Amino acid sequence: MPLPRCFFDISINSVPSGRIVFELFVNDAPKTCENFRCLCTGEKGEGKTTFKPLHYKGTPIHRIVKGFIVQGGDFVKGDGSGGESIYGGFFKDENLSLKHDRPFLLSMANKGSDTNGSQFFMYVIATPILIMLPHPL
Repeated sequence: MPLPRCFFDISINSVPSGRIVFELFVNDAPKTCENFRCLCTGEKGEGKTTFKPLHYKGTPIHRIVKGFIVQGGDFVKGDGSGGESIYGGFFKDENLSLKHDRPFLLSMANKGSDTNGSQFFMYVIATPILIMLPHPL
C-alpha cells in the first residue's frame, strides 16, 4: 500500500513558486506523521496551549542554510521560537534510529528529548552521521 502524502504550495514574496510533496513514513513514526499531516490540513482547529490555528498555511520558512538545511513550521511566532503539536504542547520522540541517508527527508525539529511540536526540517544533502548528534534549535 502506498504511503500517505501531503503537500505545501510554496510562495516567495507572494509569488507562487511550486509545490513540495511529502511522503510520510507512517509505519516508522505514526504519531509524528499524524501531527504533520494534520498541521498540513488544519483539521484540528486551535492549539490547546497557544490558541493559534493548528495549520502550516502561511507559515514562513524561518531558517535556510544554503546547501545544508531548510527549517519551518513555527505557526505561532514565525521565527523558530514557537510552535505546538496537535496533541497540545509537545509530544515524545518516535523512532530515532532512522538516518538522514538521502537528501530531503522530513524530520521534526525540537529543543531536546520529547519536545516535538510543529517545527520541521529537511537536510538538502545526505547526512547519515548527524542522526547521532542532538539537534537543538
